[in-house]
Amino acid sequence: MTAWRDTWIATRRRVTELPHVSALSGTFLVLFAVLESLAEFVGAHGSIPRMFADATAKAGPHGSAAGLQFAMVVGLLCLSTALPLLFLRPLVAGITVTAASVGSLLIFDTLTLAGIAAQLVAQYRLGRSGHLLSAALLGTSFLALALTGPDDTDYRVRVVVVAALAPLAAFVGLVVRSNEQDRQHSAIREVMDGTQWENAARGERVRIVRELHDVVGHHISMIAVQAETARMATPGMPAEGAERLLGIGDTARAALNEMRRLLGVLREDTDSVAGGDRRPQPDLRQLHELLEEARKASATSIRLILSGSPSELDPGIELAAYRIVQESLTNARKHATGAAVDVELTYTDEALHVRVRDNGPGPLPDRTTGGHGLLGMRERASAVGGDVHTGSAFGGGGFVVEARFPAKTEGTP
Repeated sequence: MTAWRDTWIATRRRVTELPHVSALSGTFLVLFAVLESLAEFVGAHGSIPRMFADATAKAGPHGSAAGLQFAMVVGLLCLSTALPLLFLRPLVAGITVTAASVGSLLIFDTLTLAGIAAQLVAQYRLGRSGHLLSAALLGTSFLALALTGPDDTDYRVRVVVVAALAPLAAFVGLVVRSNEQDRQHSAIREVMDGTQWENAARGERVRIVRELHDVVGHHISMIAVQAETARMATPGMPAEGAERLLGIGDTARAALNEMRRLLGVLREDTDSVAGGDRRPQPDLRQLHELLEEARKASATSIRLILSGSPSELDPGIELAAYRIVQESLTNARKHATGAAVDVELTYTDEALHVRVRDNGPGPLPDRTTGGHGLLGMRERASAVGGDVHTGSAFGGGGFVVEARFPAKTEGTP
């Protein structure tokens, strides 16, 4: 039964989706209504001329005009029982078809089979378009005719059929409408679920890119700097040892370049994704260890300047601030080798201000446009409601990175 139902639904859907199927079915009902009416009147009078003769005899002196008028009324009623389905909207078509059907029953005590079919189609369209109250009211008119009409058997059979099937047709239309809405909602849910999974995957790739760039890139950069420093600062080193240290530095730099190329590939489809995983990893309590490690790696002066009353902030904010300081130190080692660096943290009631300044050559083109460091800083700050500005340091030159973070993230009590 389930397979039969699915096959029927698929077949009906293919048929209804055929071009001009509604126009063809409506035209067929119109022609069928006209032919059926003519057949009934010919059967009652013997022939079409006899029908006009009877109408003329009943009308007296103006019989020919009356016969013509009678034929026009019959034709209009026949057309009105089916023609509106072709051109009018469901509600207007339903009202027009019902009025024509009721008029045919009241005037001629009959209703063609095509008219009955058109009435059921109109009720179905009303149910499918959601006009349930209108469908119920229009169907009630046939119930009233069945209770108050003449005792003619043919009349009562046709009226009772319409009165019984009209609500059923509207209900079928309502069921079809409900099924279509369910299918649409299911399709929308599938698209939304797929989009959520895709965004989650992209967000995870963004997080991986940031962590690789900030953490792994930081340590590889330190390896290269330490190898170069050891080669230059160790007196009397054998040539073979110096060559190996040089090789270590070259290998570290090559690995760093290759990792950045791979990160660029990962970023190709994740540039539009903001946010990512902000679970607490390092925080500002590990900042002293980071600075000490940077001093050992670069053999330069790095100062930490604190202002205000330090307080514990949201873990996401502390992680973002830590990573921005880490990336700023890596940039200083890369673009301002040997330059002194000041790291300033200013705590206020409303915000945390982070400022990392070096006294190197300033914002060179390769420092402001290359790599993903500055972009990663801005993304991290934006993810927790902060912002980052970079550029020339005032008074003495150099390069400065300034970040501002709210003291509390949105939703924090």
